[in-house]
Parts: sequence; structure tokens; C-alpha cells
Amino acid sequence: MERTVSHVALTITSAKPRSAWPLRLLACFSIWAQRARTRRQLAQLDERLLADVGISSSERLAELDKPFWR
Repeated sequence: MERTVSHVALTITSAKPRSAWPLRLLACFSIWAQRARTRRQLAQLDERLLADVGISSSERLAELDKPFWR
């Protein structure tokens, strides 16, 4: 899913700037929503599940401390 949204954002930014701003804005909101959703899911994982995916507690905290726009 992440590749699809990024691909859409790249395609939209290559369009004409004046006519494409609503689409760029929509793509930006979509990326922000995805980041917020995946960080909420990451916050719910316990230590066992974090170990399964190879993420340490400090890496999780660093990711959760980021604002949704980064």
C-alpha cells in the first residue's frame, strides 16, 4: 500500500501545478492518514510481536514520537 500511495503522489506532482494542487493535497492527506494509522497499530504491538518483525522498543518509541507529517 505504501508504494501505491507514494507512486500516486509522484505521478500527481509531475502534472501541471495549477490544475493538480487538489490532487496533490488529497495525496498528502492520504499519506498522513496512512502514517497515523500504522503508528497507532505499531503502538498496540507487544514485545513478542515487535521481536517477530525485528523492531526494538527504542525504534518503536522513536517512530511513535514522530508527527504524522514526517
